[in-house]
Amino acid sequence: MIEFSKVTKSYSVGTRALKGVSMQIEDGEFVFLVGPSGSGKSTIIKLITGELKPTSGTVHVNGYSLERIRKREIPYLRRTVGVVFQDFRLIENKTVYENVAFVMRAIGAREREIRERVPYVLNLVGLDTKSRRHPGELSGGEQQRLAIARALVNNPSTIIADEPTGNLDPARSLEIMSLLAEINNLGTTMLVVTHEMDLVERFPRRVITIDDGLVVHDGMDGYYQYENQ
Repeated sequence: MIEFSKVTKSYSVGTRALKGVSMQIEDGEFVFLVGPSGSGKSTIIKLITGELKPTSGTVHVNGYSLERIRKREIPYLRRTVGVVFQDFRLIENKTVYENVAFVMRAIGAREREIRERVPYVLNLVGLDTKSRRHPGELSGGEQQRLAIARALVNNPSTIIADEPTGNLDPARSLEIMSLLAEINNLGTTMLVVTHEMDLVERFPRRVITIDDGLVVHDGMDGYYQYENQ
């Protein structure tokens, strides 16, 4: 579960990125997080992953209290949260298989576990026939699927997808969103940060809208038309 209670976040330059955000995302939910650039979405992601601590208020993520988490606990928190980045962050000189296996080795997984888990995840994202290819040999949609496989391979309870369709055409975007919905149906909590209004409207899920550091809308009634959009 992800829970923010009256969370504020100020940066050293004096910017108040969050101004009292409260929200709760239950285990197994699929939630869109939307809002204009500079609204606080990136700060929310960094708080969930332990990259930042709140200035005030409380943040609870999968059993961890982020306002008082110890440095040595952060790697364990991050095992519960997989992140899919817009820029993919793939290792170009490693194959598809090696890109995914690398993530498991980073947390000390045994080779036997890697040999069992990686093919399963590659099959889940539709890349089982591309395991020996390198990222540069993949299409944009396939690279995004590989990024999703990397986020998924350590079996996190939560996945955050940060603008997962930002670099893709509409058809590939729909494929990626359908894949994320499939993964959610398997029980993984899904938080998708996006500007893609059409995609949000095609997938009727809960939508949380952030504007100027505040939650201005939270509901199941589609993409909220916030000011300055």
